[in-house]
Amino acid sequence: MVRLRLTRLSQAPYNPAEKGLSSVRVVLQRVAHAAVEVDGHTVGRIGPGLLALVGFRAGDDETALGWMAQKLTTLRVFEDAAGKMNLALGDTGGELLLVPQFTLYGDCRKGRRPGFDGALDPASASVLFDGFCDRCAAEGFTPQRGVFGAHMRVSLLNDGPVTLILDSP
Repeated sequence: MVRLRLTRLSQAPYNPAEKGLSSVRVVLQRVAHAAVEVDGHTVGRIGPGLLALVGFRAGDDETALGWMAQKLTTLRVFEDAAGKMNLALGDTGGELLLVPQFTLYGDCRKGRRPGFDGALDPASASVLFDGFCDRCAAEGFTPQRGVFGAHMRVSLLNDGPVTLILDSP
């Protein structure tokens, strides 16, 4: 009889939400182009750059906005001449599209319909989204942006594909 000993090779990734802590969450995609429409009108459009879907959790405040804005604008996710991810948004002249998305904090662990109790209330999240856009502008990137609370249609052509999930500390 052969017995196998199973060992855990690594711990699960750090997830502040599981520990009851707050964190700004961003799903970041490197894109060839992206756009967001509201009621059939384009409200934001970019060429090559980054599309960030941004969500806020109950308990979030402005302390994490600066960290996330700096991380987003300095993260090296663009390829250099050697094909390595060594370039940041500013190195490439890329553009930034920010789209608010409370569903990033949808909880699907129970039942068949997601629950959104963990998402920050809309009034507070709207203020934080505006502040986040301002922080990204302070980093030197005037972002195109979606409309908070609106039904949006987001289109994109993912480049790579490169998609990352970022949670602030």
